[in-house]
Amino acid sequence: MTPQITLSGARSSHTAFRPSRIVSWTLLFLGGLVMVTPILFMLSTSLKDASQVYDLKLIPASPSLDNYWTVLSDGRFLRWFLNSLVVAVAVTVSNVFFDSLVGYTLAKFRFRGRYVVFIAILSTLMIPTEMLVIPWYLMASTFGWIDSYWGIMFPGMMTAFGTFLMKQFFETVPDEFLEAARIDGLNEFTIWWRVAMPLVTPALSALAIFTFLGNWTAFFWPLIVTNSRELYTLPIGLSSFAVEQAIQWEMIMTGASLATIPTLLVFLLLQRYIVRGVMLAGLKG
Repeated sequence: MTPQITLSGARSSHTAFRPSRIVSWTLLFLGGLVMVTPILFMLSTSLKDASQVYDLKLIPASPSLDNYWTVLSDGRFLRWFLNSLVVAVAVTVSNVFFDSLVGYTLAKFRFRGRYVVFIAILSTLMIPTEMLVIPWYLMASTFGWIDSYWGIMFPGMMTAFGTFLMKQFFETVPDEFLEAARIDGLNEFTIWWRVAMPLVTPALSALAIFTFLGNWTAFFWPLIVTNSRELYTLPIGLSSFAVEQAIQWEMIMTGASLATIPTLLVFLLLQRYIVRGVMLAGLKG
């Protein structure tokens, strides 16, 4: 019995240290290091004063939290932070609601022109955002949305990508569940909300993360549609630290460090649903 146990242990040890696994872990470590390094330098710069900004040492000689106190005590930063939070949350909620509703309709209802509508929605993905800016601006100007929250939000309240994503997931929901709900007397809206939506939670979580991140970091359109500093979102507000005489890198990095907190929280709260969605997709495949 003892030689067998030893041989089995040797096999396990050989399997654990096979070259392919070592190479895989090495590549993953190097890839993770490449992605984490800019974040570490951002945090490092936020702890430096203006005289140390161009010192490329990762650990500051005399780290200080003065930059954070300066930024947080500035009422403008808090206003920009709140503006970004309002815009990102509102657009995310709108996307989750409308994209899932349209995706459910296209996936579970049979009506004339269904595929034409779906193709028309998908075709908008091929239009560059830069080509849509002028129509968006004219629309915002016509309806009086310039320099307003609604003007910032309306282009992203519903997206073709979200509709496509939700349609594909709703198609995996068994029709038998929906028919059973109809037999029980539920209307279509209640069936969508109480039966279908819980079954596509991973897709909803992924859509929420993508939408929130996209609107939290949006720069181009909010820069065009806003005129007053009170309505600046965080990316635009941080750019104001770059003036003609000098760029306050320590302030920009401090603001950027604080701006990553909501995105990390959203990802940490919803990542388990995305992992579950990937596992379910693998099982179905």
